[in-house]
Formats: sequence, structure tokens, C-alpha cells
Amino acid sequence: MVDPASYDGYAAHELAAVLRIPRVEVRHRTPSTLDVAHELGSAGAPAGTLVIADEQTEGRGRSGARWTSPGGSGLWLTLLERPRRGSGIDVLSLRVGLRCARALDRFASEPIRLKWPNDLYVQDRKLAGVLIEARWREQRLEWVAIGLGVNVAAPQGVADAGRLDSGTARVEVLTELIPALRAAAAAQGLLTPREMSEWNARDLARGRACTEPARGTVSGITASGELIVSLSDSVSRFRSGSLVLDRLA
Repeated sequence: MVDPASYDGYAAHELAAVLRIPRVEVRHRTPSTLDVAHELGSAGAPAGTLVIADEQTEGRGRSGARWTSPGGSGLWLTLLERPRRGSGIDVLSLRVGLRCARALDRFASEPIRLKWPNDLYVQDRKLAGVLIEARWREQRLEWVAIGLGVNVAAPQGVADAGRLDSGTARVEVLTELIPALRAAAAAQGLLTPREMSEWNARDLARGRACTEPARGTVSGITASGELIVSLSDSVSRFRSGSLVLDRLA
């Protein structure tokens, strides 16, 4: 029988000690770790609180998309942070993706690639997704919930899902991911030249044709996290939306 208060053999307090964070909330099965994190945030949970589930029944991605989160196949988590300032919030999704790519490289057969604004790929298959939700009060940032889903193993029935190397232990991946997430949340300001350079090197879409958010060619990103698309006679920048590559090009 699975202990609902443990995760891969670790009690919540043991996992918190391993990860060097103040609190871990384990759910065997929950609609969404993001929802639990927001409940904890409103109750005063400290920065560095981690919510992790073996299975999510209503895991979500951007724009209401569903994230398949079956039991035993992946890392479904949300990290609660309380940045002192919100100057890095606009690029946090990109910064988290970049830091996670670095952390996951050692568990993958090839370097992790990035797709604007919040997806990680391996072997042209989607490995992970990031979803950032912030809560404000009177112009002041109260907390940020950093949602992350990683396919440690390929979920059944999802043909285009990527996965980490066979035999990868979820807790081992966590020990690399949590410091990466915390560092991303602590960073302030626009993307640095080093971050821009690394993003460009990992960019799955750079130089490829796209149909959304506009028909053109992906040229990269700006330091403020905008997507740059070269059109037939101009250049456009997009702060939000979805990037759809033209697979016929």
C-alpha cells in the first residue's frame, strides 16, 4: 500500500531535508499541485515550500491546456516562492526553463532544447512544461507558484512525449531541479547576455518557419522575453501567445 504522505520512499520531512527546503507537501493524487500551492501561500507558507504529487487528475498548462500527469511516470510539482521584488517576473518562465534545461541535461541522451515560452524538449519530443502563476495584493507581489511537469518516463497514450534516460530516479532529479528553480526565482531584472546566449544555443525554433503567433520565421527572443518573428517585410515581437512551428516548411 502506498503511503500518501511519502514520495518514492521518503517521508515529507525527509525529502525536505534532502532538498534543503523548509517544507514539502506530498499528495498521492490531487487535481493540481498549483492549486495546493496557492492554498498554502494564502495560509502563509514560507518561500521554498514544495508541493509534489504522484498523480494529477487536472494538471494544467498554458491557456487552459491539460497536462497529462499519470501516477509513477513523472515529476508533477509546484514550488512556492516569495520574491522581494517582482522585476524578474516577466521573464521568469523563460529563466526557469533555462535553469531546468541545465539541470536535466545529465539525465537525458542529448542536450535539452527550449521552445518559447515554456516548453523543454529532448529528441524533438516534449519533455517538460513550465507554468508560472503569481498572486498580487495592492501592487505588491505576494508569492509566485512555479509549476513544473517533467516526463521521467513516457506517459502511456501520449505519442509525442519525451522522457529522461531509462532508470532515472525521481528524487535524484529533484535534487538538481529544486536549486535550479530557487535560483531562477531569486534572479531579478531582464535576461542577462549570458542567459540570452544560452537560450539561443538551446532554442528549438530559431531559424524555423512558424504559423503562430504570426506566419514568418522565428528569429529568437528579446531580453524582456518577447518572441521575435521575421515577417515578409517587417519584424514583430510577441509578449504572449503560443508558438506553432510550420511542420511542412
